[in-house]
Amino acid sequence: MEGRMSDLPRKAVTRTAKLAALPLGFAGRATWGLGKRIGGKSAEFVARELQERTAEQLFRVLGELKGGAMKFGQALSVFESALPEEVAGPYRAALTKLQEAAPPMPVRTVHAVLAERLGEAWRELFLEFEDKPAAAASIGQVHRAVWHDGREVAVKVQYPGAGEALLSDLAQLGRFARLLGPLVPGIEVKPLLTELRERVAEELDYALEARSQREHAEVFADDPDVVVPAVVHQAEQVLVTEWLEGIPLAEVIAEGAPEERDRAGQLLARFLFSGPARTGLLHADPHPGNFRLLPAAGSDDPAGWRLGVLDFGTVDRLPGGLPETIGTCLRMALAGEAEPVYALLRAEGFVKESVALDPDEVLEYLRPIIEPAGEESFVFTRGWMRTQAARIADPRSPAHQLGRQLNLPPSYLLIHRVTLSTIGVLCQLDARVRLRDELAAWLPGFAAAD
Repeated sequence: MEGRMSDLPRKAVTRTAKLAALPLGFAGRATWGLGKRIGGKSAEFVARELQERTAEQLFRVLGELKGGAMKFGQALSVFESALPEEVAGPYRAALTKLQEAAPPMPVRTVHAVLAERLGEAWRELFLEFEDKPAAAASIGQVHRAVWHDGREVAVKVQYPGAGEALLSDLAQLGRFARLLGPLVPGIEVKPLLTELRERVAEELDYALEARSQREHAEVFADDPDVVVPAVVHQAEQVLVTEWLEGIPLAEVIAEGAPEERDRAGQLLARFLFSGPARTGLLHADPHPGNFRLLPAAGSDDPAGWRLGVLDFGTVDRLPGGLPETIGTCLRMALAGEAEPVYALLRAEGFVKESVALDPDEVLEYLRPIIEPAGEESFVFTRGWMRTQAARIADPRSPAHQLGRQLNLPPSYLLIHRVTLSTIGVLCQLDARVRLRDELAAWLPGFAAAD
């Protein structure tokens, strides 16, 4: 069994070689770009062409990987709305392919894991078990089955050696994080990779995931808007949950009607802010693959849709909900109170003691980002996201220079990434969302005290 169960780590050498070759390709592209610029093309055109070719090469290599590559791809996928459309198109296509094309574990390996973790008589637990995986995740794959009590279930089986492979991939990607930067303007790749690496142990722990999912399922039981599948059984490397049938969020992004997009966006925003307030937990992996839309029985009206939430492998524990500082700061910034906002940011460590900034300039920096929270309803578009990313990423802009002097305290890192990721998905949906309503209902400090 040992020989069979080490399929993944043995391939690490090939993966390492392919990843190590990537920076050379980037360097070549940069030289090529310089030559083109001398040839009279504008710097912007060259940068875009370089970005397209870089994306193309990166995904050709990542497409042959599993684990870390997929995890990184999923984390970046929510930011594709920040890219110019001519790059975002191929980028989206490559990411979709990457997420669907992870080679499945051999059937014998799946059976070996199930026998080891559920016992030799594991088949007796199921009335049916489909050997062909229904979906692939970064550290395992999902099989559809029928539990012995007749319930349809999703059986998540972890790849043997997944942890080592994932850490190896992320470490390799980290070695040339600087070169990946141009691919996603305004996103710091290195901290993202560091955080993904730090979360691997949590994600490998299915007992922790089962606990987080149970806590969510309990709180959202009978909720009119959000559905969390119940945990049926959990063992090391195996997690069995109720099967959730629904429309994948990616499908709504690709071809949803406007009212479907708006409903999906509203539900996503509601879950982002109500989850921590109601459970003390933040679902920290908001990429489209983790959500389904569940139409009401016998109705085609998207107004009756509910949001199905999957995969609780990465959560942030926030016992008091999201920090009140965020809501207070947002409320005061929308009211134009520059001095109090600056004082609060300093107190929380967003502005280091050694740095002095102009409160009015800080407010100007924040204003466009917080715009959606100030409107009765706001249409999240890729164009809006691209404008924000360009403003912060352009070294010549005052926003970029001010942004570089701000600091993100570690306790806010995950919250920041999850919020940004969710906004990225809302922009992919092109959804009109009443964000202010959700903030007023669920974000501590946002609604003014009586």
